[in-house]
Amino acid sequence: MDQPPATPTLSIVIVSWNVADLLMGCLRSIAAACPADTEVIVVDSASSDDTVARVRAGYPGVMLLPQSANVGFTKGTNIGLTAAHGEFLMLLNPDTELLDGAAYAMVAALRDNPAIGIVGPRTLNPDGSGQSTRRRFPAFSTAVFESTWLQPFAPRGLLDTYFVRDVADDATAPVDWVQGSCLLARREVYAAIGGLDEGFVMYSEELDWCRRAKDAGWGVLYLGSARIIHYGGQSSAQVPARTHILFNQSKLRYMRKYHGRAAAQTLRLILLANFALQLALEWVKGLLGHKRALRRERVSTYWHVLRSGLKVS
Repeated sequence: MDQPPATPTLSIVIVSWNVADLLMGCLRSIAAACPADTEVIVVDSASSDDTVARVRAGYPGVMLLPQSANVGFTKGTNIGLTAAHGEFLMLLNPDTELLDGAAYAMVAALRDNPAIGIVGPRTLNPDGSGQSTRRRFPAFSTAVFESTWLQPFAPRGLLDTYFVRDVADDATAPVDWVQGSCLLARREVYAAIGGLDEGFVMYSEELDWCRRAKDAGWGVLYLGSARIIHYGGQSSAQVPARTHILFNQSKLRYMRKYHGRAAAQTLRLILLANFALQLALEWVKGLLGHKRALRRERVSTYWHVLRSGLKVS
């Protein structure tokens, strides 16, 4: 009688859209830096480039799940998680590369700390500088300032607390959440809380997942000794207006889910006022003849955001 296949130590879920070259680099890093029994799952979200053909030709051992439409990051991740068999489940962006045994270190951190459910690594830019990927949960005041034109005017300490600047980049420390460019979860966490909330089409889905994990009693750990490179925003850069809309709708969805409808509606009005002001400034700069092509592009982007109303379903 045939023996049932062994459970992989690690399943890595990657959702890809039109970033074939970066995905190839990501897959090369996995092959060099992960346990031999690692299961790699690529959910291709109807790419128009040659992603599917290149994965099939270069990485026949990868479980390739091509979609007939762009399903978005969150739904694509859930498709991959449903297909995964590993003891540990890694969410990994296609524009990343694992360094220096990062996967081994993250798995070991979970095995050595039974109360920890999710772990995230130190993240570097391609030039070796650091990206901030560890966070505390955002308050309403954080949401008003973070990633808006008001950010330079945030009260002293507000963003330092949110971005966990009291923890060194190479340290290991408990945090509230880690960014989804790379995070590792126990299968037990997934079994207990389910997959990502697909109401977050893109952005804040990992914030919500970590919050649900913590609400269920699991800890979240930032592991500075595990390192990755993240090229950052390569898929979302292809659709700037939609990116702005989804980012802010996700911020509002999180606010409504955890702080109530009144807080979310107040934040929505503040965000819309922010984009209206930015549109006006860009329009005036265009009239004055300063980088007119760039100003037209930004005015169009901000107008699309305003037309959307940033409504959250």
